[in-house]
Amino acid sequence: MAVKKHSSLDKVLGRLDQLDEPNLHNLVQRLARERAMLEAVFNTLQEGVLVIDVGGLIDYANEAAARLIGLKEPAAGGSLWRLVPGLHDSLAGADSDAPLVTREFELAYPSPRLVRLYMVPFADGEHGPRRAIILSDITAERKSTAELIENEKISSILLLAAGVAHELGNPLNSLTIHLQLIDRKLKKLKASKETRSLEDSIKVCRDEVTRLDGIIKNFLEAIRPRPPDLAELYLPDLIEEVLHFQARELADRGIKVEGEMPAGTPMIMADRDQLKQVFFNLIKNAMEAMQPGGRLSLKLRADDDSVYVALADTGSGIKTEDLAKLFQPYHTTKVSGHGLGLMIVQRILRDHGGHVGIESKEGVGTVVTLQFPQKHRRVRMLAGG
Repeated sequence: MAVKKHSSLDKVLGRLDQLDEPNLHNLVQRLARERAMLEAVFNTLQEGVLVIDVGGLIDYANEAAARLIGLKEPAAGGSLWRLVPGLHDSLAGADSDAPLVTREFELAYPSPRLVRLYMVPFADGEHGPRRAIILSDITAERKSTAELIENEKISSILLLAAGVAHELGNPLNSLTIHLQLIDRKLKKLKASKETRSLEDSIKVCRDEVTRLDGIIKNFLEAIRPRPPDLAELYLPDLIEEVLHFQARELADRGIKVEGEMPAGTPMIMADRDQLKQVFFNLIKNAMEAMQPGGRLSLKLRADDDSVYVALADTGSGIKTEDLAKLFQPYHTTKVSGHGLGLMIVQRILRDHGGHVGIESKEGVGTVVTLQFPQKHRRVRMLAGG
């Protein structure tokens, strides 16, 4: 038979009516200290802690729980069922005698979150049955898991396709050589209407072979990335260089370029060649999305940790259903696109510790935002790592 142990506090409370005023005062102070300590411990937890009665009324909520479910203050009061609609129905089927109940649910307020709930029943002799609830925010965990699964899936597809791409390279080389031989022999023949027609056909074939060869090279570069060769980089200078390189095409298309690149923009650590490829791809995409007379805007800004570049165009925009697929290999919204450009951009940004985000509205245009860690932030991360 188990023996119930009594703490020294239990013994004191058992003879409470025998305490004189000084001892009673000391006891109250001790209880207040212990309560404050427990309150501080619970409020340091990242997990939300709740105590509710059988009707869902909140008897206790720590600060993390208040943040998660939208309580204005981490205090008792209010109905959990009202604050988290649908949770009551989800828990209604749980066995009231079950030692542990686990659920996962989505919160829309105060901000979208995926939450895991653990609920344990316990008895309170004075107030009746109670439920202790622990809430864990698993949004980042679930997102990370989804990204890992997606990356593994893409890696499998890319490895398979890499073998195919490699095998395609040999016949393409052979085609190029034989087209050159045919072209040379054709030039030795007497010019006629038939030879000119053949020359046009050969040119089309050579152009298509060149295009296919470019797709294969881009693909192999995308799946065989090299680590960035990091050095100090001033983004405004790099962007000006890329714009200068593409100035002729921008002018031919009648596209106006607007830039806001404040002097003194913080330095970043980056691979110059890889970032030139990023901006070349993005500006090329913007040009191809716009009609003549369109406008391309490039704006730089910085906060304490990062440098941001926003590229906005006045193109046709992207359909909502296509936005989620933009970084998938071979998904393209262009007639002649190969669907690898944005995938390469995303990989390069990730390798630099940055992020790429895209917002778009059909008929209005698209904004691509790049985020790069500042040089000093990267140094702090490495030093602490």
